[in-house]
Formats: sequence, C-alpha cells, structure tokens
Amino acid sequence: MNSHFDHTAASGYAERTARLVPGLRDLHKMACVLMDERAHSKARVLVLGAGGGLELKAFAEMQPDWRFDGVDPSGEMLEQARSTLGPLASRVQWHEGYIDSAPPGLFDAATCLLTLHFLPATERRKTLEAMRTRLKPGAPLVVAHHSFPNHGKEQDKWLVRNAALAIASGVPVAQAEGSIAAIKERLPVLSPEQDSELLHEAGFTGVEMFYSAFTFKGWVALAP
Repeated sequence: MNSHFDHTAASGYAERTARLVPGLRDLHKMACVLMDERAHSKARVLVLGAGGGLELKAFAEMQPDWRFDGVDPSGEMLEQARSTLGPLASRVQWHEGYIDSAPPGLFDAATCLLTLHFLPATERRKTLEAMRTRLKPGAPLVVAHHSFPNHGKEQDKWLVRNAALAIASGVPVAQAEGSIAAIKERLPVLSPEQDSELLHEAGFTGVEMFYSAFTFKGWVALAP
C-alpha cells in the first residue's frame, strides 16, 4: 500500500473535519451503535485510519469496556489521537502503517471512516478484503467516505452542493470552491452503487447503507 492516506496536516484536523463532514459526531455515534448490535461488552475493535482520534474517543466513551487497535500511516496524526483520547488512550494499541500493519485479529468489529475514498478501486478492495480476514464471522464493519456519481453533470451537482455546505459551515469561499476541482483530480471516488458492490466483492454480506449526507455515504456490512 502506498501513501494515499497521507493527505492532510495534523494541525487543525478536528475542526476542519467537523466543518466538512455533515453530522460528524453523530456519524461516530451511529458507527458505535451499529458495532454494538453484534459486538460483545468486552469487544476488541479495529479502527483503520485512526489518526486524530475523533472516532476512537467517541467509541471509548460510549463503550467503557471495549479495547481498540488504531492504525494510521501518519505518526503525527497518531500522536494527535493519543492527545485527543487523554487517559482513554491506554485502551488503544497503536500501529503506524496501513492495514497490513494491523494484527491478524480476530476482531469483534471494525471501522474505516473518511479513509477509503483515497484509494483506487483495486487497492480499496484489497484493503476491505484484509479487514474481512481480521474479523470474526458475523462481525460488523462500518465504513463511511465520499461516494457520489463520478461522471458528468451529476458529479458536478453534488460537488457544488458539497462546496456550498462547506461555505455555510464557515469554510472560506475560495477554499470551498477550490475543493470541487481538487476532489475531481485527487480522489478516486466511486459511486454509491460501486461502493456497495465492492463490499460484496470483498466478501462481506448484509451490506446496508446507514448514512447519506450530500457527497458522503456510509455502510455497515458483516464478515461471513
């Protein structure tokens, strides 16, 4: 795996992400609720793309007996995650790298939030497959990332809407409007239909969309 995830400086990450991702805090809560449907009270949870620590903190606060393995390619972002969690960081095993740096498992649940949209389809599928092999049978995987029509007028429509929402959330106009071209050029975004199919191709079952917020979508799926 290469450095697709190395996409942003750690400074200001939490504030910036909260502005750009609709309902970010509720997304974290929903992910935890979905994992809790099948994970037991002493669950071990894999968090891929754990830098910053926002979802880890939400999960740890909602589930005081869960333990976590957090994986991220950026050492700086992992340091920020440790700082974000404070005393809760003692419940996390930290791994600098990509999915291959994660322990072989087996985990009771896993998440990959705001990460997979950096990967082309082939690499994305390999990452999903590697996560599946680390999950117990029936364990849930929760993913969420940019996912919208990736061609023509429909693509432009959703990107313009995304920029307008960012402006309404306090992002400078030039920066928000510049994101339209940046996302087109830098992110190998898939359509929701393609994302759902990729989860099936990676071997997951029971694929359900649970989150849809402009250009962002989220799914829960089960390891066979």
